[in-house]
Amino acid sequence: MNVGIGLPIGDPALLPGWARRADAGPFSTLGLLDRLVYHNPEPLVALAVLAGATSRVRVQTEVLLAPLREPALLAKQAATLDRMTGGRLVLGLGVGSRDDDHQVTGVDIRTRGRRLDGQMAVMRRIWSGQPYGDDIGPIGPAPARPGGPEVLFGGFQRAALARVARWGDGFLAAAAPSWAGGLFDTVRASWKEHGRDGAPRIVAQVNVALGPQDVVDDARANMHAYYAFTGRADQMVAGMLTTPVEIRDAIAAYADLGADEVILYCYGLDPAQVDRLADVL
Repeated sequence: MNVGIGLPIGDPALLPGWARRADAGPFSTLGLLDRLVYHNPEPLVALAVLAGATSRVRVQTEVLLAPLREPALLAKQAATLDRMTGGRLVLGLGVGSRDDDHQVTGVDIRTRGRRLDGQMAVMRRIWSGQPYGDDIGPIGPAPARPGGPEVLFGGFQRAALARVARWGDGFLAAAAPSWAGGLFDTVRASWKEHGRDGAPRIVAQVNVALGPQDVVDDARANMHAYYAFTGRADQMVAGMLTTPVEIRDAIAAYADLGADEVILYCYGLDPAQVDRLADVL
């Protein structure tokens, strides 16, 4: 079971320190979320910096709100980062659910799913080295990974889960073990129905905070502020894991469900959490 770290967003200047600690430890991946109308760092820019501060761990968007971006430029950005990191980029993609993020980019939130499907067709063509169109040549550079960086899709609706088999390499599940298994089964069944070889890579995400009470309180406050728009922030914060036993049990539960990796997402800013989580593992 691979275990990664989801990075906090409260102070981007702290993230290189988090990344270096994770790279020196037992962790497989650095994950970073995406929003536009918020104070989080832009993930592709931030992960490029963090990739330069590390040598081993993968850098992963979870999830990048692809419909807010123009697909040819996004394909070029992703291919560049993938090539320059030697294939360490994992592109986690989703559609987003906030009206304000879509309003400021002029994207109709009602069509975001169809837009993402269209974007994937464009990006897969670009990453394969084909010309963009009849009178327009290819868009490089070629990614390190043939066919483009690894693409994971997040989401909960049936259309989002089916997208994994149509366009992706795996599934990113921000769901507790108690109901993640049903999502995993749906994704795997869709994979077979679409005639895909092998199996989708399954990555789970769980929210954690490990340390003194002030670290836990900081994480809960930051997570509550981030999810306030959902109307379910209290419920979501209540699910945060704050003890070594809870974290180990969750990792074991995801392993029993057949997940390939678990991302331990941190909202608290204390970088010493990386070392504490390493001790848990």
